[in-house]
Amino acid sequence: MPKYYDELDSVLRALADPTRRAVVERLAQSPAVVSELAAPFSMALPSLMQHLRVLENAGLVTSQKHGRVRTVTLRPGALDVLHLWLGEQRTHAERQADRLGIHLTRTHPKET
Repeated sequence: MPKYYDELDSVLRALADPTRRAVVERLAQSPAVVSELAAPFSMALPSLMQHLRVLENAGLVTSQKHGRVRTVTLRPGALDVLHLWLGEQRTHAERQADRLGIHLTRTHPKET
C-alpha cells in the first residue's frame, strides 16, 4: 500500500461534503476572506468554520488572520495526491481495456 494513502483518505473525506467541495472550487479562483466564503451558504459562521477546519486538517487550505479578518487560501499542490491516485487507477483501467480490446479482436475478427 503506497505511503500516501493516509493523506489520500484525509483529502477524500474532506471533499465528500458538498459545502467543502464548493469552498475548494471557490478558492481555486483566488484566496477569500471567511465572510466572502460564507455568503453563498445558508449556515451560521461557526458551521462554516468547522468546514474550513476539516479542509485545513486535510491539508487542502491554509488560513491567516490579519486583525479581525481571516483569509483562506487553497494550498498549492493540495490536490496532487488525488491526481496521483486517479492517474494510477486510470492506468490500470486502460490496461484492462487494452486487454479486452485485444481479446475481442482475436475472438471476433472484423467481417469484410
